[in-house]
Amino acid sequence: MKAVVATAPGPDRVALLDVEEVACRPGHVIVRVEAVGICGSEIHIQQGDVSWDMTYPVTLGHEFSGVVVEAGAGVTSFAVGDRVVSETAAEIDAASEWARTGVYNLDPNRRGFGARADGGMAERVVVPERCLHRLPDNVSFKQGALTEPVCVAYQATCVRTEIRPGDAVAVVGAGTIGLLSAWLATLGGAGPVVVVGLPGDAWRAPTMQAMGPIRFAASVEEARAALERRGRAGADAVIDAAGASEALRTALELARPLGQVTKVGWGPQPYAYSLDSLVAKQLTLRGSFSHTWTVWERVLALLADGAGEVVERIVGWEGTLDDWATGFGLQAEGAVIKGMLLPRSCPAG
Repeated sequence: MKAVVATAPGPDRVALLDVEEVACRPGHVIVRVEAVGICGSEIHIQQGDVSWDMTYPVTLGHEFSGVVVEAGAGVTSFAVGDRVVSETAAEIDAASEWARTGVYNLDPNRRGFGARADGGMAERVVVPERCLHRLPDNVSFKQGALTEPVCVAYQATCVRTEIRPGDAVAVVGAGTIGLLSAWLATLGGAGPVVVVGLPGDAWRAPTMQAMGPIRFAASVEEARAALERRGRAGADAVIDAAGASEALRTALELARPLGQVTKVGWGPQPYAYSLDSLVAKQLTLRGSFSHTWTVWERVLALLADGAGEVVERIVGWEGTLDDWATGFGLQAEGAVIKGMLLPRSCPAG
């Protein structure tokens, strides 16, 4: 079958390969992949710019939806024909403290799809039953493939950050997680909500505005001015959804005294500046990683209630597995917010 595979560390080591057909195992199912999103992390993998653990070779893809085509021994909650989405924790230590207390996303032995376990950027993928969630009938496969990034944003914005109605929120980074975090903040009654990006991101502003009352700022100065126009001396909460070193500095600058900064974006760059503003303003700095079962169920409920049509606005390109390099390239250039691969559009392989 066809799969997009990271073959080794370093730049330009991603390729479309014919790989061995997957085999089902007890407690697992085989999912025929209908849609899989291109994540910014996969652009970093292709560029050789990785700051997290990887296993090579590995099939990419952790944002996928599909249909169960085979169920292994012991599977009781899902059957052939079920429409599903999958969490990303492909392997965990079920006996660990983290798994036993429900925060298996923090299990040090966790192996995520598309990084340390073969993922869904393929025609079929093997998934443990515990990772599966039912895709509501009124949510399309393309919308379903957006469940995972919405869950990442939900964890950062609604779980790890305390946002109240009327809070001023700034989001650093105009990519998928940034836009979804801003949208979720508006659902919680925050306002104003400002996304801080680069001047070249200005074309994304109409998409943001279509998702909700979200403002775009091309610099720290513009963001600060937008907050001041609403009588705010900084943001009550800032989400760093970019990950680069400068993004955290921007977040610290925009946070008001006693404000919150939540970092969800990854980045290998060193910090060549002082963190004294964290002390001087008595800020609360938190990290946010991945998601849990509860977050997935809440996000799927949102999508079923109509949010699927809202979040689908970020998808600017669709193609087959054969077209993966085009989609990666457009997303790396910033020409689209989110690319989506549709494996079933490929000839059988």
